Amino acid sequence: MIVVYGIREKLVPIRAQLSDVLHRCMQTTLGMPEDKRAHRFIPMDREDFYYPGGRSDAYTVIEINMMAGRKRETQKALIKEIFKQLESQLNLSPTDVEITIKEQEPYQWGFRGMTGDEVQDLKYEINV
Repeated sequence: MIVVYGIREKLVPIRAQLSDVLHRCMQTTLGMPEDKRAHRFIPMDREDFYYPGGRSDAYTVIEINMMAGRKRETQKALIKEIFKQLESQLNLSPTDVEITIKEQEPYQWGFRGMTGDEVQDLKYEINV
């Protein structure tokens, strides 16, 4: 699951494109299937969104939640690909983007009535 935060006036107009870019990056880097898109957008009022100096109002925070198992190199490749594609596709400066990957053990995920360590029919690999 991916959660994206940004100032409402900047985030809302690009959220569909941003979702497409993020999903393509997840597909090419992690091998996620087409139908595995779980994105949440949290548009915030300017007065509720504090961010570091040197950033513009386009500052965007991307939290990627995933089951543990991806290699360090794979995670770094995903982050770099997202930066690259956001800059080329949406003209978002890497300075205005913060990406955090949050890993949880498979048993800490619950979906379809079971935990992630019980599921047997994932259409993608975790250990890449």
